[in-house]
Amino acid sequence: MDVIEIKNNQKIKRAEIPVTDFENFTKKIISYDVRVVNLFAKKENGQNRLYCIFANDKEKRLFLTTTYVGGSYPSLTLKKPCLQMFERVIYEEENILPEGHPFLKPVRKQDGNNYEFLKSHDLQTHEVAVGPVHAGIIEPGHFRFLCNGERVNHLEIQLGFQHRGVESLMKKRPSIQLAESICGDSTIAHSMAYARAMESLSNIDVTHREKLIRLIALEMERMAIHVGDIGAVAGDVAYQMAANILGVTRTLVINTMLELSGSRFGKGLMKLGGVNYDIDDVIREKILKMLDEVNDRTDKTVKAMFGHATVVSRLENTGVVGKKRAREIGLVGMAARACGEEFDARIYDDYSNFEITTLKTGDVYARTYLRYLEIKKSTTLIKNMLAELDGEFSKQRYTLNLEPDSFVFSILEGWRGEICHCVMTDSNSFIDTYKIKDASFNNWFGLALAVRNNQISDFPVCNKSFNLSYCGFDL
Repeated sequence: MDVIEIKNNQKIKRAEIPVTDFENFTKKIISYDVRVVNLFAKKENGQNRLYCIFANDKEKRLFLTTTYVGGSYPSLTLKKPCLQMFERVIYEEENILPEGHPFLKPVRKQDGNNYEFLKSHDLQTHEVAVGPVHAGIIEPGHFRFLCNGERVNHLEIQLGFQHRGVESLMKKRPSIQLAESICGDSTIAHSMAYARAMESLSNIDVTHREKLIRLIALEMERMAIHVGDIGAVAGDVAYQMAANILGVTRTLVINTMLELSGSRFGKGLMKLGGVNYDIDDVIREKILKMLDEVNDRTDKTVKAMFGHATVVSRLENTGVVGKKRAREIGLVGMAARACGEEFDARIYDDYSNFEITTLKTGDVYARTYLRYLEIKKSTTLIKNMLAELDGEFSKQRYTLNLEPDSFVFSILEGWRGEICHCVMTDSNSFIDTYKIKDASFNNWFGLALAVRNNQISDFPVCNKSFNLSYCGFDL
């Protein structure tokens, strides 16, 4: 056996994980029909072992395969470009060289000013540097543009300025609170992925009611960000009416989250074995009222916004990423679905009758309008789950009691796209591997490609249409 099929949040013994030769490993993961979800390396018994989780999204199936390599191996990036970032991390963290990699630069561990940006010797080309310290309150990241006049020929993005070592911390002191802090605007998503992985390894069952409350909170988190981001895009093209209305509308969602969990961003909601707070009849009615009000405001505002010729002219054909390129570079989530890619990690979850929504143009218009469609979808999902909300609410408290020599993979769809937590325990039941992937890990390179051949003044709206995380990438 050279590959094993796994289920989302399913615990398996590490002894069951297959090992294959490198040639067969390569054939398995470079197939056009499969999508690499995660690729990482770890040292085991003095050897380097590559782990790859890949998916066949059409059939809703996840697979795991591994192989051993020496101090180097032929880079897979030239055969499957979406692996370029994974291989760079493997080299950075484990010092395993992907020979022939076309872009082997630092990912998170920056070394002073030694990062070598692409240069141009064309006298008509000039450089524009932005960051890592920005004029506002956003997180640190450095953007280096190569421009011909106002046209962007190339953008290189340097991150890693706030690499906190979250994965190492998870191995030493795993906790819900740490998971909540991975990425502040995806508090529910990351804490939920962590909780599910730990529950699987600790043989903890979660009641149906609490599973639904988690999913309701996840959809509320998605709605809040999408409402705010549509408003932010409007602000970037100087359509202030929509920016103001949607900014206020976002507050309706997060204030309802505050009433549910005590935090506008959902901190404190998740616990090992379920959630800390139930949705009673009072909270249920407040959520339903909020949904109606948010949808009413959003419908009217989006209709006006996308009916405005000057707004549409700034969004259409701006920051285009085509479907073929999206698949090549491994875009995920809303950014990929705006290009026509039909995958959404919610297919691996407990949603009933879930259908994937896509658009085709892959431009700022599509990435913005798809957010509106996602708000509508989340509204329907939440209402359906509230109608199904029955059964027990458990007040039991659990502690970690991890199975030894075990493996679990947890995937869910955060508002940016798929979030993955992969955990392995050793023979003493300690965590010896904790790998986290936020959707931003896949999508920053998509932003870099999206701005090519656009005006440099289009960068803010391109950037906001992706709205990627610095800390979720840097970890």
